[in-house]
Amino acid sequence: MREAFVLGVAMTPFGRLAQSCAELGRDAAQAALTDAGVGVLDLDVVFYANTVQGAIEGQFGMKGQHALLPLGVDAVPIVNVENACSGGSTAFNLAFAHVAGGFADVALAVGAEKLNTPDRARRQASFSQPGDLAQVTEFVERYAPLVADVRPPADAMIDDSLRSPFMDAYALNAKLHMKKHGTTWRQIAIVSAKNHKHSTLNPLSQYQTDMTVDEVLAARVIAWPLTLPMCAPISDGAAAAVVCSADALKRFAPGRALRICASVLKGNRRRAIEASESGALHQAAQAAYAQSGLRPQDISVAELHDASAHAEIAQIELLGLCAMGAGGRFAESGATTRGGRIPVNVSGGLESKGHPVAATGLAQIFELAQQLRAEAGPRTVDGARYALAACSGGFFGVEEGLAAITILARR
Repeated sequence: MREAFVLGVAMTPFGRLAQSCAELGRDAAQAALTDAGVGVLDLDVVFYANTVQGAIEGQFGMKGQHALLPLGVDAVPIVNVENACSGGSTAFNLAFAHVAGGFADVALAVGAEKLNTPDRARRQASFSQPGDLAQVTEFVERYAPLVADVRPPADAMIDDSLRSPFMDAYALNAKLHMKKHGTTWRQIAIVSAKNHKHSTLNPLSQYQTDMTVDEVLAARVIAWPLTLPMCAPISDGAAAAVVCSADALKRFAPGRALRICASVLKGNRRRAIEASESGALHQAAQAAYAQSGLRPQDISVAELHDASAHAEIAQIELLGLCAMGAGGRFAESGATTRGGRIPVNVSGGLESKGHPVAATGLAQIFELAQQLRAEAGPRTVDGARYALAACSGGFFGVEEGLAAITILARR
């Protein structure tokens, strides 16, 4: 494979936004091209990720063309990507593969999502597709008896109106970890409070309010042990990245370009629930470390897919950033905070930065680029050299449908 580089990145604010999905994607794409110093006529291929625009806005096909042709994109293939929460990471991987494989010199990856709408029924339908509901319902019904003895404290403020099968599945995974490894409710809250604190330094974050551990624990329970601040919100937003070859880099300003050390996708594994190390995320991480020639201890900063706070605990273990089963204690030690041994989700993570589904993976790339360029302002991790992003999408059997790992480096 040829070397490939991230030349430009961009991200819109995340939150409840006025723009349409196409407008958000267009804004992010134009900003990434500007950051790279690249014009639309320099592009060889575009990969455009979106998940629910059809359900929310009624535009099911050619979403990327509707968003980007107004920028003046001409005679460039625009490939539309749908891969749930991993859509943006998949678009990035396709851009990387085209450049590394010699099929393109300059590629653009875009992820855009518009989830907020006054029509609550439409929004609910986008998260209630029958196949997905069947998967998570079967998972909860099959494995809930394993954690019947893991119960909330009597004073937990449980609000059943906010529950969903998906949150029940997230909660079940958390309780399985608590039972097997002794992870505590407070340790999960420590992760959430850490990410909310990080987000106060991110002007693009959906939420920018500091929360204490006790405030996280006292919040409404969505599905115990997950309280509202421990869960990713519904978000609008977009992000984009320009990927180029070494030859193309000579035509542009290369000073802020970053080397792509690894970009790996792994699919769902048919495995036993206790065999997490044979799952997609762990296998993707091992492949990424092999592709890059790096070890977990080489990583300076990481952005993980914390759709719930417990997910961050599980992922730091599966990525090898701490020992298996030690994630709760590792987080409690302060190791994953900004200034700790391996800062995780310095952007605020999905819990606080927001989670516009198909944009999330590219927003992670944006954050890591800001960190490696030392352009993240007061949240910059000093001396960061290698940065890792982990993003997952979908749910089948006992794990995600797809796991994506990206490793970037300063040149």
